[in-house]
Amino acid sequence: MSDRYLVTGAAGFVGSTICRRLAAAGIETVGVDCFTDYYDTTQKKDNLATIAGGSFRFVEADLTATDLPALLEGVTHVVHQAGQPGVRSSWGEEFAVYTRNNVELTQRLLEVARASDTLQRFVYASSSSVYGDAERYPTLETDLPRPVSPYGVTKLAAEHLCTLYASNFGVPTVSLRYFTVYGPRQRPDMAFTRFVRAGLLGEPINVFGTGEQVRDFTYVDDIVEANLLAADRPSPPGTVLNISGGSSVSLNEALAVLERVVGRELRIVRHDRTAGDVFRTGGDASRAAEVLGWRPAVTLEEGLAAQAEWMRGVLGTS
Repeated sequence: MSDRYLVTGAAGFVGSTICRRLAAAGIETVGVDCFTDYYDTTQKKDNLATIAGGSFRFVEADLTATDLPALLEGVTHVVHQAGQPGVRSSWGEEFAVYTRNNVELTQRLLEVARASDTLQRFVYASSSSVYGDAERYPTLETDLPRPVSPYGVTKLAAEHLCTLYASNFGVPTVSLRYFTVYGPRQRPDMAFTRFVRAGLLGEPINVFGTGEQVRDFTYVDDIVEANLLAADRPSPPGTVLNISGGSSVSLNEALAVLERVVGRELRIVRHDRTAGDVFRTGGDASRAAEVLGWRPAVTLEEGLAAQAEWMRGVLGTS
């Protein structure tokens, strides 16, 4: 039986990049997205327009309401990228959106996956947000998760569902804990998109907190490679892996790199720290290297240069 992939969140930043890789390899792929209004859907449609090849088919559907058994019929690999993003928006009344799109949606997919006789792997996009303010750095997968935002709580809940369905029903899940993904086509609300755009245009860059907060930045192509390896390589059901770029630099250090990339002094405006924003992330990815043979390949300077080149195209600047 030939491989058939289902990629959820296919119009998003990571999902569309995965679909491009699969389509370029001629692998039959069904991409599904419902175009939520978390950010401008024009960018999502532009993302889809970059996916070339007759092996790719797009389905517009809300996974919390659509006929999932029909959608998963004959699917050998689920790469589950769909979900409600963002720490700041997850507080207050919006929390119900996060529970629906991150927890309930994942549970619906897993229920159908447990009945499948073709499924070989279910790859779930988790997040370093599950760790919160971790007990040590670099953080291991076995360290206690302590999310400090409602968003992190929902990502951890969905991850726990993946391990539960693996241990109870043998669903072949692999959860990948992403550490701060960046690169071309990054969401417009994410820091590097805003910073690169402002840097190229000479506009102010808003930084929340001192800028000494540390992040483990991971380039999108490295994230995609981890997903494809997780889908292809054998691993015990319920496996959880850190996917971290290994940079672990402060935001101020990253801004210094960006200043070199854009070739001009940045105009930085500082604001109070955001509630639920952790001070540091940093993952130990040695288990991903052992299980998947995965290692990050793109440095922060290389990745930011690629993101700046993409943004120049968006802005129509040289």
